[in-house]
Amino acid sequence: MTYTNAVAFGYDGYGNEFTTILLILSVHTPFQLSEEGEESTLTTRHSFIQMTKLSNVRGRITYISSHAKQEHLYVVYETTERSYWTELARCSQQEFKKSGVGGKCIEARELIIALPKSLFEQGMPNILLRSFTDKFKETYGVECVAALHHNKRMTNFHIHLIFSERQLLAEPIIKTATRNMFYDERGNHVRTKKEILDEAGNIRKRCKVIKKGEIYEKKLFTSKNTRFKQEDFLDEVKLFYTRMINRWVTDEKDRLTIFDRNGPYLATKKIGKNNPKAEQIEKDNKLRMDWNREVDRAIISEVSMDDILQIKKEHITEPIKRSIELCGNKPQRLALILNMAITELVLLISRVLETARAIRNKILHTDVPKTDKTDFASNIVVDNTDNTSAMKNL
Repeated sequence: MTYTNAVAFGYDGYGNEFTTILLILSVHTPFQLSEEGEESTLTTRHSFIQMTKLSNVRGRITYISSHAKQEHLYVVYETTERSYWTELARCSQQEFKKSGVGGKCIEARELIIALPKSLFEQGMPNILLRSFTDKFKETYGVECVAALHHNKRMTNFHIHLIFSERQLLAEPIIKTATRNMFYDERGNHVRTKKEILDEAGNIRKRCKVIKKGEIYEKKLFTSKNTRFKQEDFLDEVKLFYTRMINRWVTDEKDRLTIFDRNGPYLATKKIGKNNPKAEQIEKDNKLRMDWNREVDRAIISEVSMDDILQIKKEHITEPIKRSIELCGNKPQRLALILNMAITELVLLISRVLETARAIRNKILHTDVPKTDKTDFASNIVVDNTDNTSAMKNL
C-alpha cells in the first residue's frame, strides 16, 4: 500500500491540538492495516467464523431450520436423514454417562459463518449453502445440517452449520445379554435383582431389567474425532472458508482476510443477543477500537512495527496475563491496562513526529540555499518529479 502525504498532518499527543507538519511524504506499508469487528479508514475486512458446542443438537437443528422461529430463513441443507441426529444424541449421552465426568454432554458442534452482502445479492442461496456444507463434509468426513439466514435487521447474512464429531461405524456393534441384567435408577449395572427391589419386593421406579437374549448395548458411532477439540482447528476452518468466500465474491472490496492475533491490533468482541455482559463488552470494544486507531496513526507516522508490537506486549499482553494470575478474571481491569497502553503508544508517536519536525527544520534552515523570498517553489519538497518540473516552469 502507498499513502501519499500521510504524515502531513498529525497530533502532538492523545487528545491534544491538531498540528501541521510541512513534510510531504509517501508511506509504503508492505502489510495490511487491519482491525476485526469494526471498520476504520485504514482497515481491511476480516472473516468472522465462530464455533460453539451443542448440548441439545436436535433442539438446535429445529431452531435454525424453522420458518416459525427464523424471520429470514432462505434454505436448509442436510447431508443425512434427520433421524441420524436422534441416534447421535442418544450415543453421546450414553458415552457421557459412562465417563462419569461432570458438566454438560456435548452432542455436536456448530459453526456460524458470516458472509459478505454481495453473496446474498448474487441470488443463489441453494448453490451457496450446498457448496459450503459439502466442502466441510468432504474435508472432515462428518455429517452436517446447515441453514442460510439473515438476522432480524437484515444486516448480517450468515450460515449456521451443525456438524457431528463422530462417524457412523461400517458395522454397528450390538451386544446381547447372556443372562438377565439389572440397572438401578442412575442407569448403573448391578449384580443382582435384589439390589433394585423395594421393601415390598417390587422393582423400584426407573430401575430396569434386560432379559437374557435382549440387546443391552448398540454402538452405531465411532468415538469423537479429537481434531475438533484442538485449538488450531477453528483457525484451519477460518482459512479454508475465507478462501472459499473470496472465490465467490466478484468485487475486490468484498474480499476478506483472517485476523492476525500476533499483529498489532486488538480484536473486538461480538455482542450476542441478550448477553448479560453486553454493556461491559461494549465498553471494552470502544477501548480496543481506540487502541486500533492509534495503531493506524502510528503506522502512517512511520513508527516501527517492532516498536508497536513491543508496546502491545509490554503494556497489554503481559499486564493482562499478570492480572489474571493475581486477581482472576476481572474484565473491569482491562480499561486501566488499555488506557495506559494507548498513552504509551501516543507518546511514541509524538516522539516520532517531533523527530520528523526536527529533520524538517534542519532541511529548511541548513541544507536549502538562500533564495529570493518570492521564489515559493524552491522551498517546497515534493515526492513527484513531474511536479518538480512543473514548478521550475513557473
